[in-house]
Order: sequence, then C-alpha cells, then structure tokens
Amino acid sequence: MANVKLLYHYLVAHFFKLCLLPLMALVATKASNLNQEDFLILWFHLEHNLLTLAILSVVLAFVSAVYLFTRPKPVYLVDYSCHLPPPHQKVTAPMIIDCINKNLEADPSLKSTYDESSVDFFLKILERSGLGDETYIPEDLLTVPPRQTMAASRKETEQVIFDAIDNLMANTKVNPRDIGIVIVNSSTFNPTPSLSAMVVNKYKLRSNIKSFNLGGMGCSAGVIAIDLAKDMLQLHRNTYALVVSTENMSRNMYIGANKSMLLSNCLFRVGGAAILLSNKSGDRRRSKYKLVHTVRTHTGADDKSFKCVVQEDDEKGKTGVSLSKDITSVAARTITKNIATLGPLVLPVSEKLLFLMTYMRKKFLDDKIKHYVPDFKRAIDHFCIHPGGRALIDELEKMLELSPIDVEPSRSTLHRFGNTSSSSIWYELAYTEAKGRMKKGNKAWQIALGSGFKCNSAVWVALRNVEPSVNSPWEHCIAKYPVKLDL
Repeated sequence: MANVKLLYHYLVAHFFKLCLLPLMALVATKASNLNQEDFLILWFHLEHNLLTLAILSVVLAFVSAVYLFTRPKPVYLVDYSCHLPPPHQKVTAPMIIDCINKNLEADPSLKSTYDESSVDFFLKILERSGLGDETYIPEDLLTVPPRQTMAASRKETEQVIFDAIDNLMANTKVNPRDIGIVIVNSSTFNPTPSLSAMVVNKYKLRSNIKSFNLGGMGCSAGVIAIDLAKDMLQLHRNTYALVVSTENMSRNMYIGANKSMLLSNCLFRVGGAAILLSNKSGDRRRSKYKLVHTVRTHTGADDKSFKCVVQEDDEKGKTGVSLSKDITSVAARTITKNIATLGPLVLPVSEKLLFLMTYMRKKFLDDKIKHYVPDFKRAIDHFCIHPGGRALIDELEKMLELSPIDVEPSRSTLHRFGNTSSSSIWYELAYTEAKGRMKKGNKAWQIALGSGFKCNSAVWVALRNVEPSVNSPWEHCIAKYPVKLDL
C-alpha cells in the first residue's frame, strides 16, 4: 500500500512533465519533416504580421513590469539570537520546592495562602511537566522573600532583551541606525515607557523609527510580530525590521493556592529572542531563510475560547493566569482551523486531491468515513511546535501523524529551557540548526498558541545549508539531546 501511495504522489507531482514528453516528441517529429519551402512560408507570415508581434511584445512587457512592481517583496531572515541566561539562574524542582518552604517558614502568614496540598500539587506537576534540571528563572524569585518589584521585572527584561540583541548585532554587523522598524512583544509585562521605547533608547535608533509594542497576546505573539513586520516591510523599502519576543516572570509569578493558576509557574521559564528581517535584495545571499507564509487564526468571538486563558485575581486577591478545563478542546479546534487555512498554501496537489476525494465521499456517499489527515511531511521538513507542555506536543504529534524526530525540537526545548512563551519557537529552530538538519530548500513550520484564543503559523524556506549562529543557546549541550524521559 505504501508503494502504491508513493507511485500516486510521483505521478501527480510529475503529471505535466509526463504529458509534456509525448508533446515534445510530436513537435520534434513535425519539425524534422519541415523542408526549406515550409520555413520560407513561415517567415513570410511573420514578416507580414509585424504589427501584431509588436503589440504582443508591448503587452508582454507591460504585464511583466506590473508584476515586478506589484508582487510582494521577499522578506529575508538575516539571523536571530536566543538569550542564554547565566548558569547561576539554573533551577531544579527540588530547588523550587526548597525555596517555597523557606518562604513559608520566613512568613507564616503565607501558609493560609500556600497550603501543603498546593506544594504537593506543584511538585507533581513539575515531575510530569517534561522540564529538565537546567531551566532558568530570575534570581530575584529565588530570594526569601521573592522580589516581585517593578525594578526586578525591568532588570530581568533588560537582561534578556539586551543580551539577545547584542549577540544578534555582533553576528550580523548591522548598524542600529539602519533599522527602520522595531517590534517588541511581551504579554503580561508592559511598563511605561514601553519595551520598544527601551530598545530605541538603548541602541539609539533613529527618530523616524516605526516602533510597535505588542502586549496581552500570549505565547503566539512571536508569529504575530513576524506577520506585522512582514506587512511593514511591504510598505518601507530597503530597510531592516528588528523583532524581539520575550516574557517576564518576576512580576507575574503566582503565589497562591488556586491550582489552575499554579500551572503557569510550573512551565514558564526565562527566555527571549531577537530576529533581524530584511527586504533588501542584497541580503538574500547572507540570510538564513525567506518567509513563505504566515497564517493567523483567532477564535475569540467564542466565549469559551476567550475565557480559557485569563489573567485575574483569585479568591484571596492574588493575581495569576488561570487555565480553564476547556483549553484542550479550544486549542484543538483553533489548531484545526489554522491548519485548514495553511494546508492549501503548502500541501502538494496530490495531498489536496486525496483530501478532496475523501471529503466528497463523506459528504455524498458515507458520512461515517473519517476525514483524511493530510501528510504535512510532504510539504514541511521541520516542525517547531510551541512547547506549551507535554500534553500539547503529544496532541499535535497525534493530530498531524508526526514521528518522534519531528517533535524532537519541541520536546528538547521544553526539557532544556521550559516554556519561554513567544520565543520558544526560536529555540526550537536553533535546535534543528545545531543538529545540522537544516538543508537548502528545507521548509520549517513554526506553530504557536496563545490566549484569546489564537493559533498562528509561520513557514520559512532555508536559503542555504544553515549552520548554527555564534553563541547558539544549544552550543554547549546539543550532544545531550534528545533525552529519554521516563514519565
């Protein structure tokens, strides 16, 4: 059966070529039978139809010019950099539990808020989360008591953002004054002045910079920022766009007993990424990727979708992010809608035909027939699935019928860095590069989920065999992965 399907895909993919061969043979045969008199007759007709030829040439030139000037400008990913926190910020599950116990001892009033069952629940989730012993949290959260001040939050965000941008600038040798667009996304930490203004100030960007600050858009905001940058690069010629994706833990760690709010403490860790995009044709040669597609899906019109991830106060006035029991079904429905939109853009004709035939059979013959799940591996070479947790990765692995190696970047990123929110998909892409798997022409699919509820996708094509950038976050640990988890 597998061989039959392979033959089918080959025949559909090369259908026009296979049809063209007999046609070319027929033309060659006819041409070989033409004599000198036939050629003279043909030349005579051409000579007496010069006006027609001239009109056709002008029309062809006009259409070509219109196409060249109106087609979307290519968007190149010159390079990107992921923040690697210092070693002293590494944390293990026992360290976290020990820190919680020390805080309970230092402040007995916390026991009424953070009871023993909450600690047990927290430890159980940590053990099953898929996170390893080398993830990072801000040092101010390991103090007794933890410092959750504006100063501590700014310190964390500045460390993450400036380190990622500094490394990116060093690798690309781009003058900050050449950057025309800057976009920063952070969901729950949005101080005044904004984070994008902080970047403008630090790097002394020019006064006519197009600056954007995206807040409250969850873990999928990284792709939203890329989509916005793509649109801006269509409007402004010969410039660079700097995109920064991050999240802040210092200000937003939940200290309470509400189990739906404790989950985010278990999964989220420090991280961030800086990405440099360009629409300059001269940057194609040195760029890593070209942006092929972005697809954004928003199901917030539905109340369940809107309310499944909410930042709110618990019954004792402690602020946290609450995850509802509907999140699994909402995520599955939103992902399905996003994939349904992306599929026609990337899938080969053979997969589209199989999907159409199954749909027609189900609609008109037998409604019990299962929907055909397209084989995305025929269009996509590498998958960067947002590591929102083991359950999410498992669900997408099953839904898309992926193999263990397809979800390896997601599982490895979750284990090594945890869920770094919107920047996670960049750690995954860096993992694929560090493993030496990204070859010229390969397509990588970044898919991320976020509150609202949103599912966003970005597809990139490699412009060369991509090597990991200098100071890759995986530089010193890639040989350890993948790891086998006994959970």
